[in-house]
Amino acid sequence: MLNWNEYRQQVLTGVGEMGKLSPETVKGYVGLSAADQKKDLLGAKTRELIALAVAVTVRCDGCIAVHTEAAIKNGATREEIAEALGVAVALNAGAALVYSTRVMDAYAAHG
Repeated sequence: MLNWNEYRQQVLTGVGEMGKLSPETVKGYVGLSAADQKKDLLGAKTRELIALAVAVTVRCDGCIAVHTEAAIKNGATREEIAEALGVAVALNAGAALVYSTRVMDAYAAHG
């Protein structure tokens, strides 16, 4: 398996390098990332649980590394993380089912 602590540092270093090459891009990303924290209606732990579910859905290892650490720092338990990931699994299966109907619709339109 991946050494997640080492990988997280590599990701953060890489983002730092991108910041030197394209500071406005990284500045825009940081602004976008911080936008959801203005009202703090969900709280940091819930936001991190959502981020982990989305990270799994979009298959982003860097997101998994960064948001797992943040979820733990914000008090998420292993069980809470597993529950959030269960939602991601269910949604991915549901999305596959829904998009399967689109394939069948495209097939019907072709013939």
